[in-house]
Amino acid sequence: MHSQVHAIDWQQQHLRLLDQRQLPHQQHYIDCYNAQDVADAIRDMVVRGAPAIGIAAAYGYALEALHGGDLQHAYQVLAESRPTAVNLFWALDRMVALNHSSHAELVAEARRIHSEDIAANQTMAQFGASLLGEGSHVYTHCNTGALATGGHGTALGVIRSAWQDGKLAQVFAGETRPWLQGARLTCWELMQEQIPVTLVCDGAAAHVMKQQQQQGQGIDWIIVGADRIAANGDVANKIGTYSLAVLAKHHGAKLMVVAPSSSFDLSIANGDDIVIEQRPATEVTELHGSAIAPSGCDAANPSFDVTPAELITAIVCEKGIIPAPSTEVIASLLSR
Repeated sequence: MHSQVHAIDWQQQHLRLLDQRQLPHQQHYIDCYNAQDVADAIRDMVVRGAPAIGIAAAYGYALEALHGGDLQHAYQVLAESRPTAVNLFWALDRMVALNHSSHAELVAEARRIHSEDIAANQTMAQFGASLLGEGSHVYTHCNTGALATGGHGTALGVIRSAWQDGKLAQVFAGETRPWLQGARLTCWELMQEQIPVTLVCDGAAAHVMKQQQQQGQGIDWIIVGADRIAANGDVANKIGTYSLAVLAKHHGAKLMVVAPSSSFDLSIANGDDIVIEQRPATEVTELHGSAIAPSGCDAANPSFDVTPAELITAIVCEKGIIPAPSTEVIASLLSR
């Protein structure tokens, strides 16, 4: 099954990005002509999801070369756009390694990064789907589908492939505040392909898990993506993932993290060293520009949290399945 969604589209002389802030009501595209345009799109959430951010950044760097711009400045503005997603830096480093190449070769490298991501998504989706039993009930968070990647998806790719394999009974999608990626994007993607999905308020996750358990249809797996994975298997992902991991342990659900090998950062020993992006307070205190909190109210708005490796049943990447993640097991698999 191939996704019907194309969020990143190379147009020979510019990059076209599906504006994910407008979904699900409008399918509007934004054209980018240089690195600054792409950096702005990443920072402003036009494009989001760690793999998609890396792909977009690679294209942004290639655009700067294509139009004779300053590549050192291009790297700087793109690197500063989102600090937590390691895929961003991985992709930029691949591009920088070709600095002495022609702009055509840089464009070709960006396109390779894009196509490699789609292939990796397909592979890890099959690995992940193999862990699910027949009639599985799964819960997912944020958006990890074709919108967040080069295509098909990471965690949502597993769900998409499991549905194709006839293993899936029901998907529950957390709304994912404050940007509501689960409500706006994940439900939209799944509904495009008639995959049964129920939207869940973030604060109702524990209740839904308990209720499903009482009905004999408990959540079998919580399946999420990752923006950065430390050497020991601690995972930084969209805020709210850690809460779901704790709930999973209490309710007997397993936790699967699905991410490409480019999401691993072996230079970081554990999750305590992962930089957590702090988003503007207005994303919490306002809704579409209108205040929903008292004037002057402070707000905590971390974009990510860190789930300890001991709460994770398995990490899945395109190189294979990592059960009970640890420093040794991760290093062994990634060295293949």
